[in-house]
Amino acid sequence: MKGFLLRCVLLLWATLQRSNMQIAVPATVLNCCEGDILLLLDSSGSVSNYEFSRLLLFTAELLRPFSLGRGHVRAGLLQVGTNPHLEFGLDVHNNQESLQKALRRVSQLQGDTNTKAALRVAQQLLTETEEDVPKILLWLTDGVQPGDVDKLMSELKEQGVSVLAVSTVHGNYQVLQRAVTPPLESHLYSVDIDNIDIITEDLRDAIIKIIRAERLRVVHLTSHSAVLQWRPVLTAGSGYYELRYNSARKTDPETRRVLPGGSSFVELTKLHPDTTYTASLRPESNQRLFNTLSVNFTTLPDVLSPAVVSVSDSGPRQIRVSWGPLQTARVQRYTVEYGAIPSGPVRTVTLHSQQNSTLLSGLEPGTQYLVTVSALHVNGQERAMSVRACTQEALPALADLQLTPMHRQEVQVAWRAHQEGLKGYWLSWERENSHASSSKSSISSVYLPPTARSTRLTHLTPRSRVCVSPVYSSGRGDGICCTAERHTDSSQWG
Repeated sequence: MKGFLLRCVLLLWATLQRSNMQIAVPATVLNCCEGDILLLLDSSGSVSNYEFSRLLLFTAELLRPFSLGRGHVRAGLLQVGTNPHLEFGLDVHNNQESLQKALRRVSQLQGDTNTKAALRVAQQLLTETEEDVPKILLWLTDGVQPGDVDKLMSELKEQGVSVLAVSTVHGNYQVLQRAVTPPLESHLYSVDIDNIDIITEDLRDAIIKIIRAERLRVVHLTSHSAVLQWRPVLTAGSGYYELRYNSARKTDPETRRVLPGGSSFVELTKLHPDTTYTASLRPESNQRLFNTLSVNFTTLPDVLSPAVVSVSDSGPRQIRVSWGPLQTARVQRYTVEYGAIPSGPVRTVTLHSQQNSTLLSGLEPGTQYLVTVSALHVNGQERAMSVRACTQEALPALADLQLTPMHRQEVQVAWRAHQEGLKGYWLSWERENSHASSSKSSISSVYLPPTARSTRLTHLTPRSRVCVSPVYSSGRGDGICCTAERHTDSSQWG
C-alpha cells in the first residue's frame, strides 16, 4: 500500500514537472523581488498524507517563478510537529532546481501540532538576521488545534514580519484571522485541499506586493486609516524617519511625525473618507544621505458598521458570528437576532460597542438560520446586515472501543464506528519515552484511514489512556477513552 501511494505521489510530481516545462514564466516576476519567505508547514498527525503531499506540490508551484538567493528571494521550510524541524534554512537554496529537489524529499513528521515551539524558531530565523529585506511567514496548516499562538504572532508582526496563512479545512478561523497581517482578503485563505491550486496566483501576487523592490507603499486602506510600509534602510540606533502627509484639501494642515529608525511601517489614522493624500518619508542619518520616498493614495468611501458579517466555528449546536468594522466611537450598541428558517422563534442578543463577535449556542443540528446584526449609531442612525448560516449535522460518536493485552507493554486496540461519511480515525495514547535518561512519558497520536478497524500499540506506560475519535467530513465525532491497566497476573487490561 505504501509503495502504491509513493508511486502515485511520484507520478503526480512528474506530471506537474512536465506541465511546468510548458508554461512560460513572465520575466517581470523572476527578478521583481527581494525578501525572505519562511514556510511554516503543519506536518503533524492531524494532516493526512494526501494533504501533506498536496501542500508540498502547492508550495513548489507557488515559489517556482522567483529568482532565489541573496539579493532576490530566500526561502526556508520549517515543519510543525511535536518538535519543530528546520528542513532547510533561508540561505540553503540559490536556484530553483535545488529548491524543487529539496521539496520533493520532504517527509512528514506526524506527532502533535506544537505550533508555539515552531514559532519561536521562526522568530529567530526571521528577526535575528542582518538582511534588511521584507520578511514573510507563510503558515500552511489544516487549521486544527493551532494552539495559543496570538502572542508570538503579534511579536513577529511588531518586528516587521508579514504573516500570511493558508488553511485546508474549516479550523479555528478566529485564530488565523488574528494571526495574519492585513488585508485579510489577500493574506488569509481557507480552501479545500483538492482545489488549493486556484489560490496560487492570488497568493503569489500578495507575496510579490510585500517583497517587490519598492520603497514606500500602502498595504492596508480603510475610509479613515492607511498603513504605509517601506523597506527599512535604517536601524534603531542609526537615525530616524520623518513622515509628512496631507490631504488634497487646501484647508487641512500638514501632519509631521518622527518615527524610530527601526520601524518599517506606520498607521495613519483619523483620515477623511474618500480623500486623496500625499505622504513622504525621509530617512535621516549621520552616516549617509537617503532619497525621500513618497506615495499618493485615496481613502475608501465612508463605511457604517456592520459592513461585513461572517460566520465561523460552526458546530452541531453553535455558530460564531463576527462583524466589522469595529467603530466604538460611532456605535452605541449592537443587536444580533437569529432564528431557524423558515418559521423558527427569533432570539435576540444585545452587545456593547466594543464587541465584534458572539457565539450563538443552543441551536438545532443540521438547521439553517437567518442571522441579522444591527448597529445603533450615536447619531440615531441604524444599519443592519443579514446572513444565512447552517449548523453541522450531529456527528455519530464512536460505537465501541476494546483493549486486548498482547505482550508486555503492548495492547491490541479495536473499535467500531458509524460508517456513513467517515473519513478516518484520530488515535492518541501515552507511551514511554524512548530515551533511557528520561523517565517522562509522551503523548503520541496518529491519523488512521476509514478502513482501519484495529491497531497494535507498543511501549505503553502503565495506566496509559488510549483514545479513539471518528473523523467525518464535517468534523470530529465524540470519541471513547479507555485506560490500559496492567494487573498483577498480566492477563487483563481494561
